[in-house]
Amino acid sequence: MKFEILSGADRPMYAGQIIQYTVVPLKGFRTRWVSEITHYKQGHYFVDEQRFGPYSLWHHKHFIHEEENGVLMEDIVDYKLPLGPLGRMAQALFVKRQLTQVFRYRVQALEKAFGTLPGRTSELTINAI
Repeated sequence: MKFEILSGADRPMYAGQIIQYTVVPLKGFRTRWVSEITHYKQGHYFVDEQRFGPYSLWHHKHFIHEEENGVLMEDIVDYKLPLGPLGRMAQALFVKRQLTQVFRYRVQALEKAFGTLPGRTSELTINAI
């Protein structure tokens, strides 16, 4: 989705932090995305919620589980697309698949940087509302 951070991520995370991005949800369509970190407990979890952007609703929980030999990430994403029936059709045709690919890429990047836990994988739940 070609995320580009414009502002807000240049300091340690905190509840109330506003982060501004540009994203390309569809080829040729660049838009602004503003999210707020609404909950944060260092080393345990944080929640980001869209305040402005391509979704009608975006609520993303990130959980960090300390394991014996490392750390396991768990993501739970709840979202709703705009445009009623057109949004539901886009959801079925490509949006959920696109989001799954974004998160799989992130898992691969994290595993490349930090390694893997034998027999364990990061968890992802994506819920279209």
